[in-house]
Amino acid sequence: MKDTVKQILKQYGSDRNRLMDILIDIQEQLGYIPKDAIDLLAANLGMSQVDVEQTISFYHFFSTKPRGKYAIYLNDSAVARMFGYDSVKRTFESEAGIKFGQVSDDGLIGLFNTACMGMSDQEPAAIINNKVFTRLTPYRVREIVKHMREGKAVEELMNESYGDGKNQLPSLRSIVSSNVRRKGMILGDDYEMGTVTKTRLTKMSPEAVIAEMKHSHIRGRGGAGFPTGLKWEFCRRSKGDKRYVICNADEGEPGTFKDRVILTEKPELVFEGMAVAGYAIGSDEGILYLRYEYRYMKDYLNEVLENMRKQNLLGKEIAGIEGFDFDIRIQYGAGAYVCGEESALLESLEGKRGEPRDKPPFPVEKGYLGMPTIVNNVETFGTAVKIVLNGGEWFTQFGTEDSTGTKILSISGDCMFPGVYEVDWGFNVEDMLDMVGAWEVQAVQVGGPSGTLIGSKEFHRTLGYSDLSTGGSMIIFGPQRNLLKDVVLNFMHFFIEESCGSCSTCRNMTQVMTNKLTKILNGKGVKSDLDDLQSWAKTLQASRCGLGQTAANPIVSSLKNFRHLYEALLQKDKDFDQGFDMEASVQASCNYVGRVPNFNHH
Repeated sequence: MKDTVKQILKQYGSDRNRLMDILIDIQEQLGYIPKDAIDLLAANLGMSQVDVEQTISFYHFFSTKPRGKYAIYLNDSAVARMFGYDSVKRTFESEAGIKFGQVSDDGLIGLFNTACMGMSDQEPAAIINNKVFTRLTPYRVREIVKHMREGKAVEELMNESYGDGKNQLPSLRSIVSSNVRRKGMILGDDYEMGTVTKTRLTKMSPEAVIAEMKHSHIRGRGGAGFPTGLKWEFCRRSKGDKRYVICNADEGEPGTFKDRVILTEKPELVFEGMAVAGYAIGSDEGILYLRYEYRYMKDYLNEVLENMRKQNLLGKEIAGIEGFDFDIRIQYGAGAYVCGEESALLESLEGKRGEPRDKPPFPVEKGYLGMPTIVNNVETFGTAVKIVLNGGEWFTQFGTEDSTGTKILSISGDCMFPGVYEVDWGFNVEDMLDMVGAWEVQAVQVGGPSGTLIGSKEFHRTLGYSDLSTGGSMIIFGPQRNLLKDVVLNFMHFFIEESCGSCSTCRNMTQVMTNKLTKILNGKGVKSDLDDLQSWAKTLQASRCGLGQTAANPIVSSLKNFRHLYEALLQKDKDFDQGFDMEASVQASCNYVGRVPNFNHH
């Protein structure tokens, strides 16, 4: 064990900022992170053991105990539960002879649940030793476990259960489908790698690049919608010895998978967009922060990066432009939804718990390692290439006045054609439903759990920053779905699980509101409970980051648009609070909070 850890440490030196990489390598090579390894890390990185342990305990995929030769993580998202999660889970348990959350006595198999893993268009799905298995059925589960008992490698499990398991893309050996249903400027087939760098950047100043971005009026595609050109300008003007370009590929919002598809189909476009940003702000280093669930793409993406270096599209004096040095490395997360928030992402990049920072200062002033940093979404960087190639004025011809360009949607749920669709901003929900083959629809979740649940009376609304803003997730629910039990409750449990625990509002009220919702679902609710839920939701607005501030949205938006579902469950002719013990509820949440200092809240 010690030799393995020392070899890993030798690769990264004594750079404590690379702690995430070091922990991931130890986890993958040993199957867990033993106590002796923690001691070695602390001594070699100049850290306390507590600092190492608190990072380990924060992330879902790190463990200080063995998780089995075959560690199985089954997605338990709302969409997975719509398409057979229960039967797949039961089959795993019966075949493995253990319950979820356990490891078999012989150490062969470990069963664990995990949050949405970016496969909502091909559920049920699971991660087994960093390989993704999609469209699971009880039959496939039986075959997979049988081959595990035969000692076969994970790659062989894929072959035996899914045919040859080969993707159409060279070097990306995967059984994950891209499901690109509609192409536009980003996903279209007209992109030629390096064209922008070789034909446009060689003739443009960094200031001219930023001017085109500002003229396009593009706003960040990750959900917040901040003007991209302004962000780049602020960063360029900020004082610092070094500047960084960070691509946020930690798409953890349930129902979102577009970044996974873009990085599969157009990785060169994204990397060239990062280089364009580096040229604009004066940076020589970019980092792609990729969620751990997409680690199966590691070899493929590294090969793409190496190919771009060989063609002088990354590295020293790119395209012969004097002083234009820029390269990219990939940093993986380890399972924490909150790291999609830019400042939490920066904390994770520095090897820490992914807890959001107080703002100001903003990342453009003081970001990664305290230096000026831009953090943009995968889709934003890809779009930047097209803007620089064709001009900001060209870009404004797409979309609407306040929402220019196109938007890539991740559409899943009760429809005939789930997948990725690129549409102009301003596309309305009704046309979207027709496009994907969804004709009997009870509700649509726009923007994932942190977004809005709308009913048929609002299907005329359009996608855009002035109406329905979305990072891309669109989940469709047919009339057979129990919205409160199967959707809203699932989303609330997701927020409880993914809270970093830093803010008392987020760690307390999500649990208290979920307890109240459960009371209503159990038929013990009264009218005043609905008022309580709406009132308590306001408390969450005081949270530090977007996770806490939007954590009540599943309840708030469903109360607004589907209040009749709540009222149908209430006890009749009673307006007093019966059956809900507030003191017990708060104590339950405090018990949850009480685990936070021990860093076991995940």
